[in-house]
Amino acid sequence: MLKKISMGLILVIVVILGLALTQPDSFKVQRSARIKAPPAKIMGYLNDFHQWMAWSPWEKKDPNMQRTFDGAASGKGAVYAWSGNGEVGQGRMEIIENNVPTQLAIKLDFIKPFASSNRTEFALLPQGESTVVTWTMTGPSLFVTKVMGVFFNMDKMIGKDFEQGLAQLKEAAEK
Repeated sequence: MLKKISMGLILVIVVILGLALTQPDSFKVQRSARIKAPPAKIMGYLNDFHQWMAWSPWEKKDPNMQRTFDGAASGKGAVYAWSGNGEVGQGRMEIIENNVPTQLAIKLDFIKPFASSNRTEFALLPQGESTVVTWTMTGPSLFVTKVMGVFFNMDKMIGKDFEQGLAQLKEAAEK
């Protein structure tokens, strides 16, 4: 009986690992929102990491999160590092491209709970009195990410945070 249970467990593990191998080698999460504010005003919230506390969906998940700011005060070269609870983990962001007021790119490195390097971009497209803000994150799918992908949908997990963040950015920018 124990042999059958062991063989069954091994089979389940092999199936999970096989399914993980079929997962894509990279991921992309993207959400957009229309904000009634000019691109320059919105960019002020994105381009300065000190302003992220006003809208970032992760800022409120750990009130005791430790933050450090380094490099430029804002724009290219600005650095933001954090260390917090299990919901926010530990990581570092650096603005690597800054085409004010329409585009911003960030190198995003997670340290905990899983080490990974990703790229985050914000594109701001003026449309009349509003601006369509598109938030995109792309990166490689490491094997551990692929295994998680068998059970969890990365787009749905991160996408809901992007939606919340864009809603909070809209609220802040439309004041």
